[in-house]
Amino acid sequence: MSQPHYAGSYAWQSSPHIRQGDTVPAIMYTVVAALIPATAGAVVFFGVDALRVVALALFSTMATEFVFLKARKKDLSALRDGSAFITGLLLALTLPPGLKSSYVVIGGVVSIALGKQIFGGLGCNIFNPALVGRAFLQGAFPVAMTTWSTALAKVDATTAATPLGGFKFAHIVPALKPMIVGNIGGCLGETSALLILLGGLILVFRRCLDWKIPLTILATVGLVSSGYYLLNPTTAASPLVHLFGGGLLFGAVFMATDMVTSPITPIGTLVYAFGIGLLVFVIRVFGGLPEGVMYSILIMNSVVPLLNRFTRPRPFGARQEAA
Repeated sequence: MSQPHYAGSYAWQSSPHIRQGDTVPAIMYTVVAALIPATAGAVVFFGVDALRVVALALFSTMATEFVFLKARKKDLSALRDGSAFITGLLLALTLPPGLKSSYVVIGGVVSIALGKQIFGGLGCNIFNPALVGRAFLQGAFPVAMTTWSTALAKVDATTAATPLGGFKFAHIVPALKPMIVGNIGGCLGETSALLILLGGLILVFRRCLDWKIPLTILATVGLVSSGYYLLNPTTAASPLVHLFGGGLLFGAVFMATDMVTSPITPIGTLVYAFGIGLLVFVIRVFGGLPEGVMYSILIMNSVVPLLNRFTRPRPFGARQEAA
C-alpha cells in the first residue's frame, strides 16, 4: 500500500503547521510606522527641539540596550528587533519639547535599564518601559517636566500651559479645535488628536492593536466624566476636554496596548482598560495633578499578572478538584 503524499515540508514537522508573517520586528516597526504621523506633527509644531529630543531618546535607549546585551553576553542581533527603538520613540513623544538634553538621556537609560532589562529583557517586563523612564523623570525633575512650550508660537515656555493644566489651576476652558489639530502646549506626541487617531487606525488595519483596550478606556473616561459634568456643570470639565486633552488618546492607543504589559484574557483586558479609564478620571479631577494617564497605566500594569491568573478561561471538559 502506497504512502499518502503531502505537499510541502510541513508534513514532516511538528505542529503547528500554520505559519504567519507576524514577528517581533514586524510588529515593532509597524508600531513605529504608526507613530510617524505624531512624530512628524511634533516636528512641525515644535521645530528643532522635537528632533533633538527624539534623537537623544533613541540614541540613549539603543545604547543602553547594547550595553546590557554585551554585559549579559547576549546575541547583539536583538538590537534589530525594534523594541529598544520603539521605547525611545515612545519616551520622546511623552516628553516636553524644551526638556534638557541630559534629562532626555537619563530617561532613555532608565527606560531600558529599570523598565526592561532588570526584569530579564523583552517579554519579561511588568511595566511599560517608556512610562518607567517618564515616571522617573517626573519624580526627579518635576519642574522641567511641567514646563511647556506653546506649539506654533514663539513665547516664553514658562507662560504656556496645557489645556488640562489651564482648566484645573486657572479654570480656563480650552477650545476644542486646537486640541484636535495640535496648536497647544504639551508633550511632543499628545498635542494632535487627529494624528494620534491616524496612527491608531494604522495599527487596527495591521491587526497590531487590541481595539477593545483604547475603546474601553475612552468609553470609561467619557461616561464617568459625563456623569460628573452633569452634576457639576459650572466647575467640571466637559467630557470632550477629558477625551481630547492631555495624553489620554496617546496613552490609550500606544501605551496601554503594549502586548507585553497588557492582559491576555478577554475579561482581564476589559477590567484592565476600565481600571485605567477610571483612574485617569479620579487623578485628573480629585488628585493634585492635571494629568493621570501615566500613573494609571503603570498601576494597572502591576495588576496584569493577577488579571491573567484569575480571569483565565477554564479548559473545555476540565473539572475543578474537590477541596
